[in-house]
Amino acid sequence: MKPGFSAAVVALLLLAGTGCGTLKQTAVSTLGDALAGGGAGFASDDDPELVRAAAPFSLKLMESLLAETPAHRGLRLAAASGFTQYALAFLEQDADLLADQDFAGASVLRIRARRLYLRARDHGLRGLESTHAGITQQLRADPKAAVRAAVADDVPLLFWTAAAWGAAITLSKDNADLIADQVRVEALIDRALELNESFDAGAIHVLLIQYEMARQGAPGDPAARARRHFERAMELCAGAQAGPLVSLAEAVAVPKQDRVEFQALLKRAIAIDAEARPEWRLANLVMQRRARWLLSRTDELILPDANLPAPKESP
Repeated sequence: MKPGFSAAVVALLLLAGTGCGTLKQTAVSTLGDALAGGGAGFASDDDPELVRAAAPFSLKLMESLLAETPAHRGLRLAAASGFTQYALAFLEQDADLLADQDFAGASVLRIRARRLYLRARDHGLRGLESTHAGITQQLRADPKAAVRAAVADDVPLLFWTAAAWGAAITLSKDNADLIADQVRVEALIDRALELNESFDAGAIHVLLIQYEMARQGAPGDPAARARRHFERAMELCAGAQAGPLVSLAEAVAVPKQDRVEFQALLKRAIAIDAEARPEWRLANLVMQRRARWLLSRTDELILPDANLPAPKESP
């Protein structure tokens, strides 16, 4: 958390409800700047449950500030990324863990996760609108043309908007209108890749590991495309993130029914030292939790006899 955050909070509380609009707006803007740049505190935390409990307050505070300063681009980005990560790490994963024992309860969690993904998407779109007026409507009309105006500074918003929108679609198999938005997600993420493929140590490539397996009309083998993104993601993070390994295991090894690769990838993910890179500590701990769960379900996800040699014919 950046220095000066506490002072900004005090100033905001003191000015709340007063008639001093200019001072109040300044305090709101100062706090907004602090919140928008203060994500490192959560990212380096070693207690996912503490972050789970604290994140909702932070996210609601961002939205309260956005009600006062709706054009604050940094806060829009922080809200888009924050709601997406919260829904993925603490709602969707909980739903997966719960599904075998309580299908109805898991469904409730997935519905909630979808709502938060869409909320994140809307924050991302409004952030893009702050410098590209009309881009939301343009995405509806001609997605590829709409994103051509985006520049390198837009990559974080392009990425998180696409990530949130794509995650919502994944949880909306019964919603034809939302599924039709896949072309918009594709335009956003492909433009982000074009502008800065190394963003956030390979985050775009990690997202594309899974996306390539569902991309429509692309040439070549989807699994080969996914593997290229995996290799580049691992290169950009110097092999220090569990996310690419877990993504490849789920996106490619499971559909291919490759038990050997599935287990090897997940064991590599678990073996990563989460303490080695504090800025990725929380993400690694969350992904390692998922890796352990996936390993425990190997026989459910991959046929027990997968990868075994075919029996020899009798003479």
